[in-house]
Amino acid sequence: MSEMRDFSVFVRPAADGRAAMDLAVEGIHCAACMRAIEKGLAAEPGVTGARVNLANRRVTVEWEPGRVDPGRILDRMDAIGFHAHPFTVGRAEDSERREEKRLLICLAVAGFAAMNIMLLSVSVWAGNVSDITPETRDFFHWLSALIALPAALYAGMPFFESAGRALRQRAVNMDVPISLGVLLALGMSVVETLNHAEHAYFDSAVMLLFFLLVGRYLERAMRRRTRAVATNLAALKAETAVKFVSETEIRTVPVAALAAGDLVLVRPGERIGVDGTVVEGRSEIDASLVTGETRPATVQAGADVYAGTLNLSGTIKVRVHSAEEGTLLAEVQRLLDKAAETRSRHVVLADRAARLYAPVVHLTALLTFLGWIVAGAGWHDALIIAITVLIITCPCALGLAIPAVQVVASGALFRARILINSGDVLERLAEADTIAFDKTGTLTLPEASLLNAGAVEPGLVALAGRLALTSRHPLAAAIVAATGAAEPVPGATEEPGSGVRAVIDGTEAFLGKPEDARLAFEAGAVQQAHPSASLIAIRFGERGAVLAIGQRLRPDAVETVTALQRAGYRVLILSGDHAAAVSEAAASLGVAEHAGGLKPADKIARLEALRAEGRRVMMVGDGLNDAPALAAAHVSLSPIDATHLAQVQADGVFIGAALAPVLAALRIGRRAKRIMIENLWLAVLYNAVAVPIAIAGLVTPLIAALAMSGSSILVTLNALRSGRAA
Repeated sequence: MSEMRDFSVFVRPAADGRAAMDLAVEGIHCAACMRAIEKGLAAEPGVTGARVNLANRRVTVEWEPGRVDPGRILDRMDAIGFHAHPFTVGRAEDSERREEKRLLICLAVAGFAAMNIMLLSVSVWAGNVSDITPETRDFFHWLSALIALPAALYAGMPFFESAGRALRQRAVNMDVPISLGVLLALGMSVVETLNHAEHAYFDSAVMLLFFLLVGRYLERAMRRRTRAVATNLAALKAETAVKFVSETEIRTVPVAALAAGDLVLVRPGERIGVDGTVVEGRSEIDASLVTGETRPATVQAGADVYAGTLNLSGTIKVRVHSAEEGTLLAEVQRLLDKAAETRSRHVVLADRAARLYAPVVHLTALLTFLGWIVAGAGWHDALIIAITVLIITCPCALGLAIPAVQVVASGALFRARILINSGDVLERLAEADTIAFDKTGTLTLPEASLLNAGAVEPGLVALAGRLALTSRHPLAAAIVAATGAAEPVPGATEEPGSGVRAVIDGTEAFLGKPEDARLAFEAGAVQQAHPSASLIAIRFGERGAVLAIGQRLRPDAVETVTALQRAGYRVLILSGDHAAAVSEAAASLGVAEHAGGLKPADKIARLEALRAEGRRVMMVGDGLNDAPALAAAHVSLSPIDATHLAQVQADGVFIGAALAPVLAALRIGRRAKRIMIENLWLAVLYNAVAVPIAIAGLVTPLIAALAMSGSSILVTLNALRSGRAA
């Protein structure tokens, strides 16, 4: 009986009409594993790309529809030597827990064995050395072997399995010299014991495994920081929704079964599972975990809501715009995954060095062995020294130097509400020396606000809000939002092209053009005070006022721009808005260099001129007209509420109303690059000192194991510094 496998539910559309699937992979932990998987999958006919996410052990595979069966991809993964299965959050977490549990057990076995072997060694040498008979020494060596051999074979399985996969692919990864060193040390110790030699090295082999496992567990703990972010995002996704199947019937269905245009019911306390528009009801929404807005937002008919936000107070009906992969929450998840998948230029250099390093390790050990033979040493002593060289030069520190920093820094960026989607963004953030801001929607909040509410009689402002509820004009919506009006004026009517009129207790009320409200003179004074604002008048009988509606600066814009200037960055504003509005914003922010009325080509020309001066510019923008400049800049950021095209062209997005993430990104980038370089130098200096000492025969295999593992732990701990708050 043949078995049919249907993985179509896990397949999703990708760019350019391709199909894609995410796989959770077991046993992947280093750059060589990434290369083996990516190279192996790329060799499969029809597969157009494979990207490995080392942080969460996930592989994204893309292929041409019709040419590749998803089941064949899983078979190919098995052939490469890695067991994989379609990614689901629950299953991935279970697999992760199993791997961590296994690693801890291996660590405990190695530690227990090492402790007991060391106790045996102390017992042997505790007395007078001259009193120890060969029989006693051999007895304790065999006891050590009885403990070390099964313990090392079990605790070393993570390394042995990885090395075996690499060798089957005719490749060499970092675990090959590790496995070879351990097995040679164990084998040499058995031979020494059989020949009644004075020394055996069972303790060295087991201690090497113990410290390697400690380093690997620390690495996994560090990566868990970023994985926890992804898991938290996944936890925000509602798995089901209450759908209206008719006007009077509702049904609970999976969110994946919803389509654009469906109507869903969201009760108080429920997490919204879709992006959509409220069509009925009123409530407060907690969007803090998605957009970063700490205050609950009041929503009613016409307001947009997003997946992952929490409905707090009322029941609302929502018309679905997108569900599952099309939601804002899904876009955030993709940005986070892409940040973890991509590798920076420094990572590529470190990977290349590690790839070359493994054969160099073997060659160095072989030359050491031959050199000592030529120098007159016996094969026994020469082999021991060669094993020591093999152990002490294991490239773990080099392999961890950059990926460790990138993973921790990515987590720090996310905690600062920044999602990066470009591989070398950390380095380019560190290199930026000039910051070019767009104005509208970037330095300012995207929503229009009432700018002069404090200068207008409160009663008139409240009346304007109630009248505005009758109008569909965008300025009226801004007044409603600013005043929080909920009850329209009875009998109010909208006159197209003029405004809203009503009669309240025999007195006429009007909201509309200043000229129609006989407030043209007052409008001139308000326009002078707020050059970039749109004006709307409110009159009630003989009382009247002109309201200024415009975009308000982000709450911390002045503070952030000042901090950037103090840090030595050159700050300028490049905007498509009219010159008066740009000048007003620049004056408020203390920015001397600014230009308004710029077309997309003009912005690019400005960036090229700055590049010609030797400047490396970070562009921060949000609109369609900013997209070319975002792509052309040395590095770029965009707000999360920017147009989709701007987000795609930017190297990253920041979440929330604050501008502070821009400064945080620059600080984290500079610190990350500094620590990357420190780690590379630590790895190089370690080998420059340790290798000659080992070649000279001045250290034992046990000391080599301690030194090598210590360097890996040092590099990992140094990388954790890049995760400090910006």
